[in-house]
Amino acid sequence: MSVVKINVLTVPEDQRETLEKRFAARAGAVEGSDGFEWFELLRPVEGTDTYLVYTRWRTEEDFQRWMAGRGQAAHARAQGDKPRPAATDATLWSFEVVQQAAPRQG
Repeated sequence: MSVVKINVLTVPEDQRETLEKRFAARAGAVEGSDGFEWFELLRPVEGTDTYLVYTRWRTEEDFQRWMAGRGQAAHARAQGDKPRPAATDATLWSFEVVQQAAPRQG
């Protein structure tokens, strides 16, 4: 089954708009990556300053290939401009999908 990577970002309130704009403007390289299945940027609703960046991959190897290639290149470009980071902390969580469900059809 698939693997899920959740990047946990601590984002001060005054940087939320900046973070969301940066994700909206991203090159989109991940969508064309082999093994990529899904992406979501989750905004906190109440009581926390933690954003979650959810990606789903066919295999751990697909994710690692993306990180070593396109992912590393995308992050290097972003850092090359040297804008102030929107997040003050980041942690990567990793999960294997062991069960899943989808809405019933018809």
